[in-house]
Amino acid sequence: MSIHSPVDQNPTAPLPASSRSATPAAGVVPEFAPPPADRPRKRYAVAGTGHRAGMYVSALTGDHADVGHIVAWLDPNPGRIDWYDAQVRDAGTSDARPPALPRYTPDALERMVAEQQVDVVIVTSPDHTHAALVERALRAGADVVVEKPLTTDAEGCRRITQAVAETGRDVVMTFNYRYAPRNSTLREVIASGRIGTVTGVHFEWALDTVHGADYFRRWHREKKNSGGLLVHKSSHHFDLVNWWLNDVPRRVFASGGLRFYGDVNACERGVGERPERGTDAPGDPFSLDLRSDPRLEGLYLDAEHHDGYRRDLDPFAPGITIEDNMAVLVDYRGGALLTYSLNAHSPWEGYRVTVNGTAGRAELEVVERGFVDLPEDGEAVLDPSATPVPTAGEALRPDGERLIVQRHWERAEEVPIPAGIGGHGGGDAILLMDVFRGDLRLAPDPLRRPAGYLDGVRAVAVGIAANEAMRTGQPVPVGELGLGTDL
Repeated sequence: MSIHSPVDQNPTAPLPASSRSATPAAGVVPEFAPPPADRPRKRYAVAGTGHRAGMYVSALTGDHADVGHIVAWLDPNPGRIDWYDAQVRDAGTSDARPPALPRYTPDALERMVAEQQVDVVIVTSPDHTHAALVERALRAGADVVVEKPLTTDAEGCRRITQAVAETGRDVVMTFNYRYAPRNSTLREVIASGRIGTVTGVHFEWALDTVHGADYFRRWHREKKNSGGLLVHKSSHHFDLVNWWLNDVPRRVFASGGLRFYGDVNACERGVGERPERGTDAPGDPFSLDLRSDPRLEGLYLDAEHHDGYRRDLDPFAPGITIEDNMAVLVDYRGGALLTYSLNAHSPWEGYRVTVNGTAGRAELEVVERGFVDLPEDGEAVLDPSATPVPTAGEALRPDGERLIVQRHWERAEEVPIPAGIGGHGGGDAILLMDVFRGDLRLAPDPLRRPAGYLDGVRAVAVGIAANEAMRTGQPVPVGELGLGTDL
C-alpha cells in the first residue's frame, strides 16, 4: 500500500488481508466456538456514520456477518448514510429488503430500536453526543457498543452509569490498544512480578505533523465537541495505564496549551496567508485535500451540503480551543505515579513507556512513523498506527517496536513481542472478535482485555480531571468529580 494513495483507509479499520501479518503468533488470537446453527444473528444499528463507523460496518459485512447484521442507520446527515448504505448493499450481507436500510435522525432513536427490533446500538458519533445516545439506547432496551471516549464530561459519566444501573443492560467499550500484542506483553511482564511492585510510569506520546494536525482540522478542534485531546485521544492511553497497573486514578494535576496550531501561533511565527480549507490547496503539507481519498470525498466533501460540516479546515485558523502540548501527573490509589505527555506536532510518531518497579524496569518503545516523507502533492497517510507506512532507509529511527526488561543488578533483556493481525499494533481484528462473538469464547481472557463502561469512566476520569486542573491550576481529586460511581 502506498503512502500516497489513498490517505485515509479508515483510520480505525482492520488492514486489508494483504497488509496484515500473514501468520499471527501462537496464542495471540483467541479461540471461539461456532455460532449455533439455530441462533439468529444479532440486529445492530449504527449511530453516527462518519469514518469511525467503518470498522464496524466492515466487520458486520465481512468476518462477523455470520453472527450479526446491520438493520438501521442513525445520523442527521443523509449523505454519509448513503455512502455506508452502498457498502452494505454491495457486500450483500443484509436480509432481503428494499435497496436502502431504514434510516433515522437522532431524535428518533427510541423509535428505531422499537421498529427495527435492535439488539445493539453501535455509537460512533462525535464525542459530545455519546452520553445522550448511550443512555437513550439503554433505556430503549438495547445494549451498546461505544467508541472511545465513553463521554467528554462528568455529567455524561453520571448519565451513563445511572442508566446502566437502572436498566441492567450492557455497554462495551472498544479499547483496541489493549489488544495490540506489544501492550498485552507489557501487561504480562508487569503482572508476572518480574520488575516488582510498580512505583511509577512515564508515558510519552508523539503525534506527527500529519496525524496530529488532523485533530485541528475537524470537529475535535473545539473542546466542547471532543473534550480536548486529553479526553478524545488520551483516554486510550490512560486506559492502558489503568489496565497495566490494575489500578484506578486518585488525583490529577495537568498543564497544557495551544503552542503550535491556531491563528495566533501561526502569526507569531510569521506564517503568511493560509488557505481556508485543504481541498483544492495542493502542495501544502498542513492541508488535507478531501479529493485525495474516495472515502473522505464520499463521507465528507460530497455530504457537506446537508449540514455544512467541513472536514478539511486549516489547522492554523481561528476558533481552535483544544491544546496541542499537554503534561499530566496522576497519583494512583495503589501508590504508583504516572507522568504523561502528549505532543501533537512532532516530526515522528509513536510512544515510549517506562515502568519502574521495586525489582527493575520495563521500557516499551514504538515508532509508528519515523519521519513524514511527503510526496510532491503533500498528501500522506493520516494515521500510521492504523495504516503502517514503513519509511525505507531510516536508520536512526526505523519503524518498529521493542520491549526491554532490566532487573536490578542484571543485564537488560529484550522481551519478544508476538505478531498480531490488523491495524493499531495488531489489535483491531482481535478486538472485533470479542465485540461481536465474545459470548462464544472457549476460555476467559487471562489478560482481561474486554472493557465495559466502568473502564470507560476510569479512562475519561483522568482527562476530565486534567481539563479541570488546567482551568484552575490546582490538583483535582478524582473522587470529587461526581462521576456517578466509585471507580
